[in-house]
Order: sequence, then C-alpha cells, then structure tokens
Amino acid sequence: MTSDATPGGPLDDPDYRAGVVELLGLLCFGELSAVEELNQDAQDAPDLATKVQIQTMAAAEWGHFEQLRDRLVALGEDPFAVMESFGATFGRFHGRTEPSDWLEGLLKAYVGDGLAADFYREIAAFLDAETRQIVLETMSETGHSEFVVDQVREAIEADPRVAGRLALWGRRLMGEALSQAQMVVAERDALTALVVGAVDRPGGFDLATIGRMFTRITEAHAERMARLGLDA
Repeated sequence: MTSDATPGGPLDDPDYRAGVVELLGLLCFGELSAVEELNQDAQDAPDLATKVQIQTMAAAEWGHFEQLRDRLVALGEDPFAVMESFGATFGRFHGRTEPSDWLEGLLKAYVGDGLAADFYREIAAFLDAETRQIVLETMSETGHSEFVVDQVREAIEADPRVAGRLALWGRRLMGEALSQAQMVVAERDALTALVVGAVDRPGGFDLATIGRMFTRITEAHAERMARLGLDA
C-alpha cells in the first residue's frame, strides 16, 4: 500500500502539498497560541485548584503543538518558518476578542477551541489519510471540557446576571471566528486550493456540502453553549 508521504501519494502533487503545509502551519500556530492564552488565563485564576486545571489544559494543547510541528519536520519543512506567516492572523483575532475578565477568557478557550475543532474535522474528511489522522488527533477533545462547563455554571448560579453577558460574548466569539476563518482562506492561495480542490474529488465539497458543513458547525456551537447554560 502506498503511503501518502512517499512517491506516488497525494503529497506528490505540489499544489496539494503546499495546501497541506499551510494547513498544518495554521494548526500549529493555533495550538501554540492556545497555550499562551491558557497560561494567561491561569495567571488570572481565582484559586490554585483552578490554576492547575487550566495548566493541564495548556499541557494538552502543547502536546498537540508538538505533533503538528513534528509532522512538518517529517515533510521536510521548517515549522517555525511556516508558522511565522500566521502571526498576524492570530494577532488580529486575539486583538478583536480580548476578554474583559477571567470568565470571558475561559469561555473564549472553550468556545474557540470547539469551533476550530469542528471546522478542521470537517476539512479533514477530504485530506489524505496521514494528514487526516494527525488533524483528527490534534483536534480531539483535551478531556477537560467538563471543568469549563462546571466553572461557568457555578458562576451563573452565583450571579444569574453573568449569563446574559457571557451569551453575548459567545456570539461575538462565533462571529469573529467565522470571519477570521474566511479571511485566512481568502488570503492563502494554497489553502484555498486545498479546500476548493475537494470539489474535484469524489464526495468532495460543493455549495450544498459547504452549507451543510456550516449548519453542523453552528448547531454544534449552540449545543456547546447550551451545556454551559447559555443561549447561542
């Protein structure tokens, strides 16, 4: 059986390979950014037990970063050079979604990671087997989402007024995440080709498929917000 990374595999196509490298670079920077954001959240945590929980989440994201970095190295790429070009993208997103307090920071980590995971898992269905596997592995749940749910629900129970503010914040995060995703794809020719190229593959994207994909992502976001006791 031919490996995707060996001669004769999908990565022999230079356009497809360039798209995969950009996708992995984007994911890699995203994981590193998540680690930085969570470390900041940990600094603002109200107690030591909460701080440890957040640092544990950061450690899981760091593990995902290492997997993606190592995959880029295996492809013969300089991971840091690939990642560097996404600095402005994430700076733009974080600049527009600066949390005003610790709870908003926690919700941003939970909702933002969930939206990213939903989107990249959808894209992964149209990737070669090796790339698909690492995308699915690094976009998997860190196993600590219940901690965030409990924290937000406890905060709402203590002060019901918090719910309205956090619901608005969740909607803002959703809008900004979708807007930034569209901008990234529009700015990146290779990444655009990777996504749009799925149209030419059996079972790939078409307008109806894209519509259903965003419907699923929106529904998953609504379910995530409901678990928190918030309206989407």
